[in-house]
Amino acid sequence: MTPVQEMHKPYARRWSALVVLCLSLLIVVMANTSLLVAAPSMTMDLGLTSSDLQWVIDGYTVPYASLMLLCGVIGDRYSRRGALIIGLIIFVAGSVAGALTDATLGVILARIVMGVAAAIVMPATLSLLVATFPKRERATAVTVWAATSGLAIAAGPLLAGWLLESFTWSSTFLINVPIALAAIAGAVVLVPPSRAVDAGAIDWIGGLLSVLAVSTVVYSIIEGMHFGWTVGPLYFGLVGLLSVLGFVGWELRHPNPLLDVRMFSSRVLGGATLAVLVFFLVTFGAIYLVAQYLQFALGYGPVSTGVHLLPLAGAVFVGSGITMWLTPKMGPRVTVTAGMIVGTLSVVSLVGIDSAATYVDFLPVLTLLGLAIGLSVSPCTDAIMGEFPDDKLGVGGGLNDTALELGGSLGIAVLGSVLAASYRQGIEGFLQTFPGKQPNGQYTGQAAEGLAASQDSLAGAVIVSDIIRAQNAFLSGFADNLEANAVSAFGSAVVHTSVVAAVVFGTGTVIVAFLIPAKNKALASSSEMIAFEPIVPFIAPPAARAEAVREVAELEQLLERPSAAKPEPGTPRASRKVKPLNAAASALVDAELERPSIYQLALELGELPVAPTPPDVEPTEPLQTFYQRASRQHATCTEMNERSSPIWAMPL
Repeated sequence: MTPVQEMHKPYARRWSALVVLCLSLLIVVMANTSLLVAAPSMTMDLGLTSSDLQWVIDGYTVPYASLMLLCGVIGDRYSRRGALIIGLIIFVAGSVAGALTDATLGVILARIVMGVAAAIVMPATLSLLVATFPKRERATAVTVWAATSGLAIAAGPLLAGWLLESFTWSSTFLINVPIALAAIAGAVVLVPPSRAVDAGAIDWIGGLLSVLAVSTVVYSIIEGMHFGWTVGPLYFGLVGLLSVLGFVGWELRHPNPLLDVRMFSSRVLGGATLAVLVFFLVTFGAIYLVAQYLQFALGYGPVSTGVHLLPLAGAVFVGSGITMWLTPKMGPRVTVTAGMIVGTLSVVSLVGIDSAATYVDFLPVLTLLGLAIGLSVSPCTDAIMGEFPDDKLGVGGGLNDTALELGGSLGIAVLGSVLAASYRQGIEGFLQTFPGKQPNGQYTGQAAEGLAASQDSLAGAVIVSDIIRAQNAFLSGFADNLEANAVSAFGSAVVHTSVVAAVVFGTGTVIVAFLIPAKNKALASSSEMIAFEPIVPFIAPPAARAEAVREVAELEQLLERPSAAKPEPGTPRASRKVKPLNAAASALVDAELERPSIYQLALELGELPVAPTPPDVEPTEPLQTFYQRASRQHATCTEMNERSSPIWAMPL
């Protein structure tokens, strides 16, 4: 129960605490990725429209992205461990509510509650990690933390698919409950308390402006890209732009800002934050379209889809191991840029996908994408957290996670919109032959719904073709053609979307490579740093000025003259035969000539006690050896310097 800031040595059970933090991160990410396989079942069971399904997704995404910065600051101010536990409890409550409801509004509200809880949990995990681990182990811990997110990307669809084989979609909400309960118990037992020592008052106005800015911008982009730029998305976009400007202006004037925007002048912070944003924008969009292709074009079931995504998680761990070895040797610019280049190549490889593609064609994409995540994410996270002091770790964690979630949300919205628009354009010609027209040329109600669903997405076309086969055997040939044309249109849409993603990824790679320094102390991986922090920082003595050196030399020359040359007290100053000095040197010489003689000073020095030699004490802990020796040596040197100060030698 000892707070981290009061410990004199690293916390003994910090690696067990890391397991708890990774479990907490796991459920937050899985709550998002499990929808990749649960959405079709949820849509059919609840009768969700495209707008309803979008709100189910956005109900988690919008509060998750917008509240993380403020929640990180609150955790710094009061208790990071308390924020973690409270967030997990709220997450359990939202998950249970989502599993028990059978109404669309209930599912959306449950997802909103889970999004708020995720915004509390996510920055707390990262700030607790940085506060608990010493610098020499921090890079390893951050790498494990980042690798967990890659594992969750594949584990969410796999566990959700396994449950959907035997249960309804509501069971996917219950995946998080046992893991969250174990994380709560582990947080109480294993995670030490932590908070900022002198955090100061919370900038509530800045916090509200940040929430308003992120939420309106995210909502505007998602709605505008999916449903068109009507009055609603444009209005929210304008509110978001004004909120961003208001936030920046307020933070520049506030004495204790929520986020000091001046810090973005640092190439380290700006480059690492941009890398996380661009990376997850493209990564989440790519995983989104790959998962759809596996499910609806290749016909994989929920469990099979999760299993076929596992190479992504394995490649994340391989990339994480490489970056732990490579970053200390080559610097963060090499690993981050290399990861983004590999990610760009993975997206470019999707350009060759067509309607005849199999899983073998997607295996290099998943492998390269996972390798890129492992190479880039942990150095960027380590860099962002290294830019913030100990009393602002929650702010650093909130900024990192906001960039991550904002990038993921924009990736699904922007790339998903490009995918949908290209798909509709590719299948539009075939859908003109859709059956079910009345004599007046209008479609019947059921036919109109099937046409709209087929035009909306590949999933809708596959579901409609299955319904047509089941209800009318005479139209089975049309159903087969509908599915084949939908797969072909989706393959072409994947190619177009991949080109856009590659351009975004490549541009971001060039900018990040320019921003991130090749070798910077602030950005250097924690494993590069020595296993101790210096107790007393070394301050180089100021360089002596030429004028002062000349005056000291003149003074020493004068004081070395024999005492017979000393003029009588009544002798006029003009008759003294000495080298002329300026006013400052003359005043100093007069003061020194009136000091006691060297014999009196010698007597006084002889009466001073001799400083005792400190006894040697063996260190009790191996990690504290340097701390104790350096502290004792510094104290001894300070005491001896005080007793042999140059002030005693001045009269000489």
